[in-house]
Amino acid sequence: MTLPDVGAESDDGEEEVDYRFTLANERTFLAWIRTAIGLLAGGVAVHTLVQPTRLAGFAGAISMICLVMALAVALAAFRHWRRVDLAMRAGRALPGTVLVPVLSAGVAVVAVLACVAVVLS
Repeated sequence: MTLPDVGAESDDGEEEVDYRFTLANERTFLAWIRTAIGLLAGGVAVHTLVQPTRLAGFAGAISMICLVMALAVALAAFRHWRRVDLAMRAGRALPGTVLVPVLSAGVAVVAVLACVAVVLS
């Protein structure tokens, strides 16, 4: 088994990237997908398992926020993976991502809603 030459061009004119960086990009993508699956499971679990009470609005809001964040993270993860792959092949600086602040804000909102629902129950 021979490793590709780093910096060599492929047949289609793109620069060959060290496979370790490609695999790291894929691992990052899969970590975002795991996060999206966790959010999806959390949203479905809250919708399904929370007993209807006078605070049902909190459960519905938490469930919807989790489901919307799952969709947003899954789509943004693919876009980020693609942008990083293209940047590595073109030898450009790696692009930033909006996933971190969006995910942090979304989880903070869910945590606040869950805390309020627990206190009021």
